[in-house]
Amino acid sequence: MTDVAVARRGRRPAGSGVQLTFEVIAETLRERIRSGGLRPGDALPTQSVLMREFGASSLTVQKAMALLKQDGWVVSRPGKGAFVAHHDHTDDADDLDGAQATTPVGGTTARVEALELALAEAVEQLADLRGRVEALESVSGGRGR
Repeated sequence: MTDVAVARRGRRPAGSGVQLTFEVIAETLRERIRSGGLRPGDALPTQSVLMREFGASSLTVQKAMALLKQDGWVVSRPGKGAFVAHHDHTDDADDLDGAQATTPVGGTTARVEALELALAEAVEQLADLRGRVEALESVSGGRGR
């Protein structure tokens, strides 16, 4: 693997070509799929495995997974994990050049599933945050009033 410059923060220096960590994770997984290391239907490594492998936070890994889902490379099965999406392609698809070689044929269904999952995850995170805020308010509400 070639050395890749990785930005550790959420902002990319203008015109630098430096990839953010979540982009590196997503591209690494895409390459594993393209090379056959991960095949359609295979489970992707868990979030904790990816966090250790890339030295990344859970949010960074989640952003990489969201990107892969959005682009149709990965689908999630609630309670089971993330899996390589099934694509309708021929064995000579590797002969393609340009964007066609790296763009999966996931179609609208895979993208809708990815967006629905991302929305469900966001709602879950908001509910969790709301619960935390309410808990903090109830603790601080009993003091000094």
